[in-house]
Amino acid sequence: MLLHLSDLHFGTEKQECLDAIAAFCREHEPEVIVVSGDLTQRARFTQFYSCKQFLDSLGIPYMVIPGNHDIPLYHLWNRFFSPFVRYQFFFGALEPTIETEHFYVIGVNSIRRRYHTRGYISLEQIQKTNELLKRGPAHKLKLVTLHQPFYTPPDEPHGIKDCPVLGRMALNNWSKSGLFGVLHGHLHKTAVYDLNQIYDLQAAHPVYDIHAGTATSYRLYKSLPNSFNVIFKDGQVQHYWFDSNLRQFVLQPAPIEKLSDHK
Repeated sequence: MLLHLSDLHFGTEKQECLDAIAAFCREHEPEVIVVSGDLTQRARFTQFYSCKQFLDSLGIPYMVIPGNHDIPLYHLWNRFFSPFVRYQFFFGALEPTIETEHFYVIGVNSIRRRYHTRGYISLEQIQKTNELLKRGPAHKLKLVTLHQPFYTPPDEPHGIKDCPVLGRMALNNWSKSGLFGVLHGHLHKTAVYDLNQIYDLQAAHPVYDIHAGTATSYRLYKSLPNSFNVIFKDGQVQHYWFDSNLRQFVLQPAPIEKLSDHK
């Protein structure tokens, strides 16, 4: 299984959630952990350090990509001239790729100063990611992770208009190269949507937009609990929410999204 975490926001983290994630990993031994951005609250050195210490302590291969909170907000010099210097000091590459027995995951950095909230994907990133998808093993679940989502429903304050700049072009390309789904955070709520239907991509299979909530922060969306996703090798997606009474993450009984026709 793949454990999909997001929006850890170290600096606002809840120790009980960190402990519960560690317990979940000891019990289930995920194949890989993917964190889709916002590792910190204010991109401070101590926050990155704490995040790195926590992820390393889990003893499971992991990959991370930056979120909009992972570049300085108040230190304007660093924000404009070296926005990722602290992030890279601790985590290295901004766009890593990780391959395990059942998963092939490509990281895309969608964070730009001018598109701080919405996000941006360049033509170069689209082409590079497309080539990586084409070269990826056909028998493994191919995923792309970036911070901002490609879709939220119309009753939310974002919606399809807030898709990252050049996002639709990216999807048109990636969906033809075996993409199963895109892992996101940013909105602090869980959801799964079929982008193939929403954008009429005309792909031969669903392309899923998989949103994760905030796994560890007290900055919750409309009082929703902390949460994370689990993705299985067959494409099944499960949502886990934190139960404050049990002090552990529990599987939600809501409908489980599952890929049955992705080839």
